[in-house]
Amino acid sequence: MSRPWNFSAGPAILPLEVLERTAASVRELALPGDTALESKLSILEISHRSKTFDRIHNGAIDLCHEVLGIPRSHKVLFLQGGASTQFAMVPMNFRVAGKPACYIETGVWAKKAIAESKALGETKVVASSAATNHDHIPALPPASSWAGASYLHITSNNTIYGTEWETMPDAGDTPLVVDLSSNIGSGPMGIERVTMGYAGAQKNLGPSGLTLAFVREDLLQREPAAYVPTMLRYTTHAAEDSLYNTPNTFGILVLSHVLEWMRDRGGVAGIGAINGRKADKIYAVLDGSSLYRAHAKAGSRSRMNVNWTLAGSDEAAREAVTKRFLAQAEAAGFCGLKGHRSVGGCRASIYNAFPEAGVDALVEFMREFERTA
Repeated sequence: MSRPWNFSAGPAILPLEVLERTAASVRELALPGDTALESKLSILEISHRSKTFDRIHNGAIDLCHEVLGIPRSHKVLFLQGGASTQFAMVPMNFRVAGKPACYIETGVWAKKAIAESKALGETKVVASSAATNHDHIPALPPASSWAGASYLHITSNNTIYGTEWETMPDAGDTPLVVDLSSNIGSGPMGIERVTMGYAGAQKNLGPSGLTLAFVREDLLQREPAAYVPTMLRYTTHAAEDSLYNTPNTFGILVLSHVLEWMRDRGGVAGIGAINGRKADKIYAVLDGSSLYRAHAKAGSRSRMNVNWTLAGSDEAAREAVTKRFLAQAEAAGFCGLKGHRSVGGCRASIYNAFPEAGVDALVEFMREFERTA
């Protein structure tokens, strides 16, 4: 049986070449030019202190700078605990006494980050799209709304609602903190404006269990407003090059494979062009349809997560046609298309590794379903 088209929101699809390389590395690393004895072992077995892993680790850091465009002024960290742990670590480490933390609320994950910040100190929501069920990215408010803040935090892509910042905003002198979990590396986005960024790897960079963070060196010097446990300090991990404790060695290897795959396809510019084509094809079907309706407004639409609902005379009719669509889609070899309960309907997550051929197949299926519905 051929592989299904995997539209899962995450853990998400990985490039087939990466899966094959990783499978080989689980049996034996066999890195080119590495004569160390441990290179004949599995990535799952070698020490994180070995020279072989040191080569993998440093190579992954270099690729983060080279391929993703993370400035050399930023320290690259490989952490654990997912982006959800970062929701607490950011205010713990970077809040300044007497200066609020400012957030722009664009969906569920932004709300979770805000909740963690509020539990730790003064927090201001300076813009929100909640009133319209997060169907757009709100206009950037005047800089006076966050002037003097500890930092300004945004969520660059919203998987549940299918909205995305087109480029990173200019926060001026205020540090810009960005949750990039679901669109990092998906195209040029002005990442040089980001003072501190973080991303769970399981959307675009590798397997679940690995978190990439990068912090501008001067922000690392900021004194926390209160005591921060050792493992939750960015300075702990920065001082030890992410080796304070045993890191996710497997995840770091897969991340390096993914970044090499991206580099060979033109980096973020090349990947971005492909992502734009993929998303445009699905939105064209939605915008030209009387059955499908995109959740996100034009100008705020995500290239990573395309969300839509299906029309019906009432709620029961909408649920029935959606259920029929999903059942027929699964029978046709499409998986992971069910939308999140916050929006309903359907969601196609088309991250960096998702093949354009799979989008073409979905578009054809959607048109045929509408024709026969």
